[in-house]
Parts: sequence; structure tokens; C-alpha cells
Amino acid sequence: MRLIPASASGLVLLALAVLAGGCGRRETAVVAGLRTHILHLGNQNEPATLDPHIMDAATDMNVAVALYEGLTAYDEKTGEGVPAVAERWDVSADGLTYTFHLRATAKWSNGDPVTAGDFAYSMQRILTPSLGSTYAYMLWPIRNAEEFNSGKLKTFADVGVAVVDEHTLRLTLSRPTPYLPMLAAHNTWMPVHRDTVEKFGPPDQRNSPWTRAGNLVGNGPFMLKEWQPNARITVARNPNYWGNAQNQIEGVAFYPIEKAEVEELNFRAGQLHLTYGLPSSKISSYRQASDPRLRIDPVLGIEYINFNVTKPPVNDPRVRRALALAIDRQTLAQNVLAGGRTPAGTIVPPNCGAYTAPAGVTLDGETARRLLAEAGFPGGKGFPTLALQVRNDETTTRMAEALQGMWQRELGIGVTIEPSEQKVWLQTQQTLSHTIGVLGWTADFPDPISFLDVFRTGNGNNWTGWGSRDYDKLLDEAAATANAAARLALLQRAEALLLAEMPAAPVVFRARTYLLHPSVKNWEPAPLGIHRYQLLRLAN
Repeated sequence: MRLIPASASGLVLLALAVLAGGCGRRETAVVAGLRTHILHLGNQNEPATLDPHIMDAATDMNVAVALYEGLTAYDEKTGEGVPAVAERWDVSADGLTYTFHLRATAKWSNGDPVTAGDFAYSMQRILTPSLGSTYAYMLWPIRNAEEFNSGKLKTFADVGVAVVDEHTLRLTLSRPTPYLPMLAAHNTWMPVHRDTVEKFGPPDQRNSPWTRAGNLVGNGPFMLKEWQPNARITVARNPNYWGNAQNQIEGVAFYPIEKAEVEELNFRAGQLHLTYGLPSSKISSYRQASDPRLRIDPVLGIEYINFNVTKPPVNDPRVRRALALAIDRQTLAQNVLAGGRTPAGTIVPPNCGAYTAPAGVTLDGETARRLLAEAGFPGGKGFPTLALQVRNDETTTRMAEALQGMWQRELGIGVTIEPSEQKVWLQTQQTLSHTIGVLGWTADFPDPISFLDVFRTGNGNNWTGWGSRDYDKLLDEAAATANAAARLALLQRAEALLLAEMPAAPVVFRARTYLLHPSVKNWEPAPLGIHRYQLLRLAN
């Protein structure tokens, strides 16, 4: 196994040295992986945390699914919830009570049994207001969970979480939630080991040392072996995992390589089995060569312009719509991003269950200019230069440069591009320190509410400052509607309102464009972007 330099420049130098033949006799990580059954993969960013209850980045979740396991897990192909720690569950006739039956063989990595009490404790922890989990709303379908999370209800015993016995957990819901098994696979539903958490501080302490290598106790198929910040995270097979006998790999090494071009160099040098992404500028060459290592998998996700509606001039919906209507999404998707994405006119992507989105936004320069003039900026005169917040990677930067040109050409306005590492980029928008930014969202489960709920007033992931009583009411009505068609119609009306107000302007629907070594077997396209590494194997 190679030593990974801490800096991106070091990674570039290593890759170039191997490509030049200077290390021709050394065993590459890919070759070693076949012998040791260690998977080496690019994971784009350094995790902000390994605490499943406070993480909010997809790249953090990629590590979480190795270390923890919820009542259910995601089926890669469909995004449906399948048995995990819970081997089965019962649902009452009215859809309001779920009884989960836990595996008697489920254990923590230290050998302790995983119990229904562990899940109840973990649910109380993430819903505790002082923890400040942005994703706590994933548990709100449980009766009184929202009230406890908001601080209106002080006693967790009044929340619909009941430990029937050591291996039986009963959840009482406030409303029917047919997608609950999918929710239960999300990292927010993953359990944490109480004794370990509280050994290092109070349960609501963020960034506690309990998540460090040597401290962390998980219940997933792997255990945390090492965490070298900005270098790598390695996990090793958990011998106490209930499904360990079916696990065909010994471990995974995650490398936080932010720049896709550096990742691609390391892949070609035999240092990675798969990359997180691929530079847009390289997609055409791999396609033209019909390279079987190129993968373009559809993802149930979207890239959008995130407006901070509390700041002028984007506090005016006419300005937001003007910016949205001035985007040539077809050119951006096909030419700028080399066909790795598809144009997005709506927030909810296609193939999201039986949902049909309302009419979406398209390029309309004439209307965009009229709206901008009505807002007091005819021909862009007097319009302030806006700073566009972007993540420091090649694809997002190319997208931002294209948007910069389109807005200058169509509206006569100037935009500067401010790239930063993922942690800063997310924090800037989360704290509403931005005016406009490029942001993305991948579904937590394959249902339109996974996208639309983000923009609900007060949602922890609503980083726009926008809220609408009418919008919230439509979502509430949809949640209370048992008829599937009527529910989707209400959600369609909600999305139409969202597009009219435009706190977020859709740009492109996501796809994962990456490189995969042929020795990686059983790697399925995953619309939610989540893979269970214990299902993989490495073979020639």
C-alpha cells in the first residue's frame, strides 16, 4: 500500500513519476488491492465529520456506510430500503405503526450487542435541539419528533419511539409515511454507541473525539483503522458485523482528492480503483476511445443556483427569475460539461417515482431582460457585481465560467467567481454569508419530497433564506393525503410555486462521470450515489 502525500501537489508528482516509469517496479495500489482485497477509491473531499448525526455532505456519507448500519440499507439499483440491522418489519393497517425486528446477531465492533435501546438513544440524540443537526427533520414523521427537535416538547418519552424488548423497536408516526424504510437507511437513522459517545463528552457535543481512529465504535461492515487528515481514511473488515461471512473485501481506503484532474492522474498511475469524478475536459477523449473504464451513471440529483433572498438585489424574485431565464442549459450540459449532465428546468429530476414535474424554466433572454429592467436595472445598468460561490473543482469552475459569460451576454451584468474548498463553500452558504452560489442536492430517497422538503421554511438544508406559508401548506397537505395521485398533484403545485419564486434556479441534473477499474466487481449504478462496499469483490 502506497503512502499518500498530504498535499494535492504531492499526489500530482507521485502520479507523474509513476507514469514516467520512475516507479515502474513498484507494486501499484490497484495491483496490491487484488492481493490484499483492499479497495482504493477517490472521495473528493476531506470529511467534515464521521458523526452520522451531524454530517451533511455526500462524501462524508460514503464513509459512514462503511462504519455504521441503520435499521435498513439502500438497495443500490433502486434506492429502496432493504433489511439491514432490522431483518424484517411490520406495518399496521393504518400505516402509522412500524415494528422493526432486529437481528439477534447484530453487534458493535467492540462485540457489544446492537439493541433497540441503541436506536432509541440515537434517535433522541439527533433530535436533541442542542446538537443542532441540520438533517434531524429526516425523523420528523415520527410522532412528536418535530416538536421535541424544536424544543416545544421537553420529554423524549412522549416521542413515538418505544423499545418493546432488546430486539424490537416500535415507531408510531404522526402521519402515514410509505417511504419510511427508505428514510431509515439514511445516515441520520444510523445508531451510535452510547458508552463511546459519552466517554468523550456529553451526547450533544459536536466534533467530539469519539469519532477518531482508536475511539470510534461502529456497527457497520468495517471499522475505522486510520484517519490521516487531508491524506486518507482507511477502514478494515469488522469481524463482529452480522454479515461478515458474506463480505468479500478486507477494507477500503478513501482519498480526499479535491481536483478531478489529480484523481484521473492517480487512476492512470494505478493508485485508485475508481475515481469520484472525471474532469469534463477528459470525457470526450475517453468516449472517443470507447474506454470501458469510463462510467456515466445517472444520479437522482441536481445542480442549482442558490440565492440568498435576504440580500439585494436577489431579494427581488424578478432578479432571480431573470438570472434563471438567462441560462442556456443545453449548451452548458452538452458543450461545457461534455454531455456528463442533462439540462434541468425543474428542481425535481425525472424518474423520481411516478411524479411528473410542472413546466420548467428554459432560456428566454427577452423575458429575462424585461424582468431585470422592471427590477430597476435596464440593460444591467446599476446592477452590482455579484460574487458566485463555487467549490474548488474543475467541473464546478467550468460551469461557473459559463454562467458568468451567459449573464454578461444576455443581461449585461458582471459576476466574479469565488472558489473555495468544500468545507468553506458549504459553510458560506449554510450561514447565508453568500449572495449567489452553485449548490447541489442528491435525493436521500427516490421521492419528490426529498427535493421539495429542502425549501420548506426552517429546513436545516434550506440555505436560501426563503420561506413561504403557501408552499409549506401544500407540503403539509401532501403529507396528510393518503391518495397517491392526489399527493403528487399537491407536490406538483408546490414545485410550480417554488419555480415562480425561484429561490433556487435549476441548472443541470446530476450524473456521476468517473473511472472504474475492471477488477472491481458488483459495482452497480446507484441513483442515490450510495454503495455498500461489503457487496463488492476484487478480481481479475
